[in-house]
Amino acid sequence: MDRPAQLPFKFDGSDYVGEFDNARLTAQLLRIWRLMNDGNWRTLSEIEKATGDPPASISAQLRHLRKERFGAHTIKKRARGNRAIGLFEYQLIVNSGGNNDDLEVSVKNSE
Repeated sequence: MDRPAQLPFKFDGSDYVGEFDNARLTAQLLRIWRLMNDGNWRTLSEIEKATGDPPASISAQLRHLRKERFGAHTIKKRARGNRAIGLFEYQLIVNSGGNNDDLEVSVKNSE
């Protein structure tokens, strides 16, 4: 994996239209990356409160971060509290084996 976090990011999907969606999705991904790269566990609701992004989008961006083209990072998931309640929290483990320079530069440039 020479450059696992490629720029521009290559989003896709049946409803994806680059001219309308690329800037929004890139900004979402960078907000979530900036928050989660500290290794702390957070629920979707906690991520939503910190970033302003909706839970479904957060979940999608966490899945993107697992993909090679977004860095092949590890996203851990575990129940918070009583498993029967169905509340989960997530932790980003940054892939230190790859080159994350593009993603980190994007975060710095977006600040």
